[in-house]
Amino acid sequence: MALFILRRFGVMLLTALCLTFIVFSLTNLDPNLEKLAKTQGNARMTDTEVESWLTRNGYRDPLINRYGQWLGVLPGWTLQTPDGETTGRCIDSKTPAESAPRYCGVLQGDFGYSTVFRDEVSSIIKTRLGLTGILMFWVMVVMVPSALIIGVLAGMREGSKLDRGLSTFSIATTATPEYVSGVLFITIFASSAVGLKWFKGSAASAMKGVTWENFTLPVLTMALYGMGYIARMTRASMAEVMTSQYIRTARLKGLSFRAIVIKHALRNALIAPFTVIMLQFPWLLTGVVIVETLFNYKGFGWTLVQGASNNDIELLLSCSVVAVFVVLITQLISDIGYVYLNPRIRVA
Repeated sequence: MALFILRRFGVMLLTALCLTFIVFSLTNLDPNLEKLAKTQGNARMTDTEVESWLTRNGYRDPLINRYGQWLGVLPGWTLQTPDGETTGRCIDSKTPAESAPRYCGVLQGDFGYSTVFRDEVSSIIKTRLGLTGILMFWVMVVMVPSALIIGVLAGMREGSKLDRGLSTFSIATTATPEYVSGVLFITIFASSAVGLKWFKGSAASAMKGVTWENFTLPVLTMALYGMGYIARMTRASMAEVMTSQYIRTARLKGLSFRAIVIKHALRNALIAPFTVIMLQFPWLLTGVVIVETLFNYKGFGWTLVQGASNNDIELLLSCSVVAVFVVLITQLISDIGYVYLNPRIRVA
């Protein structure tokens, strides 16, 4: 197992490097850099002035060098201005050239400076990720138990009216995108047009304090979309287990149907859904983009939209690092958990 985890960490590191380099290359294309120069300088800058601004700020170094500087494995660039002042990646108003570190990248905890929020990216990501973590927690609390109950009930009575009804509900929730269900929820339960003002159509106040009124609709919007997929996987797994030979043997021994389901079928039926549940975390982290924008909840997804729409390169790169890290870690946990849940699997 230790060798397996070590190998997986090696693959994760290589995958992370490849993905972050792709994102870095795309965000540092010439049109994006030109837009950044005009945003930070003057919208009416000439091509010569844009080129001069990019050179002064280190954007004309080779791409691989800038990627290494961003990671923190290469020394940050420095430039001597005509008036004798030294500027560079690791040099700012708080850190003069004499005391500036040579390396200032992701590995050193320096994620750069946001041109939109005018603040350190690490501080922004920490705050916004915490808000999204609260949303994700409540979504998982609602989504996972509900989906498992629906899937188990449907799989226990395969082909029955209960199975068909629950399966139809699962398919309907999966087929309805968040932006559709979210708008419907706001129209029905928060809009004065219908009259049911049970909840707030905005979750902005939830950033200061989560209440039933301001947090129910965004949680339900996300939970319903992911619930159907988990329920369908649980139903298929449960239906397969209920036809297994050891279940027939338990019935022949005279065990009650409830005992058969709880003591014998349930654990084996939950092996496949466990992987699906773990894969919901990366989806939640990226799926919150729509929900947080729709309900004006300023978490990680909302921040990602702001960074993309305003060409905030450093913020976009940091968001990509977080997303890649979450995906790889959840996949590793999923693989390890799968081995422990299913004793028949052995790591070679």
